[in-house]
Amino acid sequence: MSTLTTTPTAPAHQGLHHLKLCVSDLERSARWYGAVLGAHRVAELDHRRPDGTLFSVVLDVPHLPCRLELRLDPATARALDGNELLTLAVEDHAAVDEWIAHLDGLEVPHSPPVVAMVGWVLVVPDPDGLRLRLYTTEPHGLDRSRVEYDSPWLSTGPTDGAATERQSP
Repeated sequence: MSTLTTTPTAPAHQGLHHLKLCVSDLERSARWYGAVLGAHRVAELDHRRPDGTLFSVVLDVPHLPCRLELRLDPATARALDGNELLTLAVEDHAAVDEWIAHLDGLEVPHSPPVVAMVGWVLVVPDPDGLRLRLYTTEPHGLDRSRVEYDSPWLSTGPTDGAATERQSP
């Protein structure tokens, strides 16, 4: 029997320490997250190699329970293009509308409000194509038939019926 099929008692942890996103341009991404989310760089936490080369910056983002690290890794940033690694909670459709006005004022591309499984979602690609999502905590109350499964802004998984679970050896 595999040890992964049992439910062990894990040692305690203290929650999130930080989130890390791979980017292709540190300064561009730091400016983008600053403008879009109001993030502030914590310059004393910049990560540098022994030769002084900057490879990571750390941001304080209002309302995040931890810091956000932007790590210079262009290859991984390219590989993650289109992925949705960060979803932030917003209250309701009115909050989505506020975000749309904010993003439009910055001329930042975004999706329209999309009917997701439970609430509305607004999708905002960062400079590397990583999709920041703003998801309502208030349910939209719509029937499941209204979910926009075919929206290019929702990731609903493979459509060919292919198994997505790894088989045990």
